[in-house]
Amino acid sequence: MTEMTRDIALSVVIPARNEAQRIGPTLDRVIDQLAPLAAADGVEIIVVDGGSSDGTLDAVAQRVGRAPWLRGLSYRPNRGKGHAVRMGMLAAVGRRRLFTDADLSTPIEELSALMAALDAGADVAIGSRQLDPARVQRRQPRHRQLLGRGFNQLVRWAGLPQYRDTQCGFKLFSATAAEALFGQASVDGFAFDVEILTLARDRFRVVEVPVRWSHDDDSRLRLGRAVLRMAYDVARIRAGLTGRAAGNGHG
Repeated sequence: MTEMTRDIALSVVIPARNEAQRIGPTLDRVIDQLAPLAAADGVEIIVVDGGSSDGTLDAVAQRVGRAPWLRGLSYRPNRGKGHAVRMGMLAAVGRRRLFTDADLSTPIEELSALMAALDAGADVAIGSRQLDPARVQRRQPRHRQLLGRGFNQLVRWAGLPQYRDTQCGFKLFSATAAEALFGQASVDGFAFDVEILTLARDRFRVVEVPVRWSHDDDSRLRLGRAVLRMAYDVARIRAGLTGRAAGNGHG
């Protein structure tokens, strides 16, 4: 697909695996929302396909005609959400870089709140479901809520007590912060957000922003082994065992 080579205002990175049914409507909504900014100051959307087997990139390609600023990246085998987001963030060229989930659990319209945080001086703005629970339009099932609370306690133990919600898949970075943080990061799984915020802790100004959010029953997060791997990765983050600067491999 197309390659962006010029300076642009915003890059939007969407990790996707086996999202052929959902990525089309998601892209239509994102394209419609960002079209004015694309015309005025430049936008790119990067869908990072992590080893799909269902034609996810075909659905992306069908929309390049109406949005030449859309492109797809692909790799095999699947290596996790963290790897996909990192690949997209480091391939992006925007002065600001957002990653958002393929299900748009946080509506793309919430981008304006994160942009305002960067306008006010933040280097990183992270969407939060916890700062204003009234904005959660559809809650997770009870068992996922309990697991989330347990994971939040683990994150506090790992050294990030200041954040109410590290795992919301809606985060905006300045280009400088994105390149520094994702260039050093190495965690491939769902705990990558914790690693990024740990790396940012003493280097960049991070602001948590309340956003709308709605649970999707088709969430790609599978419990069991995924939870155990997240706990393992957080323990490694706390011990300082991740990060390419230390010469370690992928988490």
